[in-house]
Amino acid sequence: MKRQKGFSLIELLIVVAIILIIAAIAIPNFIRSRMAANEASAVSSLRNVNTAEVAYITAYPNQGYSPSLLSLGGVAPCVVATAAAACLIDDLLANASAAATGKSGYFFTYVPAAAPANTYTITGQPNNPGSTGQRGFFTDQTVVIRYALSGAAAVGSSPL
Repeated sequence: MKRQKGFSLIELLIVVAIILIIAAIAIPNFIRSRMAANEASAVSSLRNVNTAEVAYITAYPNQGYSPSLLSLGGVAPCVVATAAAACLIDDLLANASAAATGKSGYFFTYVPAAAPANTYTITGQPNNPGSTGQRGFFTDQTVVIRYALSGAAAVGSSPL
């Protein structure tokens, strides 16, 4: 009687089936955890913008709040900060104004009041709702961060 070395086809199929079952359980959990991480990053980005706005209005009181997200940023290395490039937030966040240039699955829409700006609003929306994030975020000069479970958040949305 000849003894064969190796695995039979049935054994290999059982192993592949077990791997597929484990993958079917793990992939949705991975996607949910990635969305939660993206949402946490969006909230952190809004906190950074709020902090940068307070620093900006302190440094440039005649300007009011910044005219755009770009003016809060600046290309590294920031040697001389100006009102047009204050170097208060990283350049990636300063340029995250569209889905194509988003930061960690979110993009941000900044709207200042007329110059000199004494108010501002900023919203954070997922680049791809349901995939990169679910909740929309909102903040303004009150520095309260609000969220909506789906769609754009506004001043009347639930605070975090």
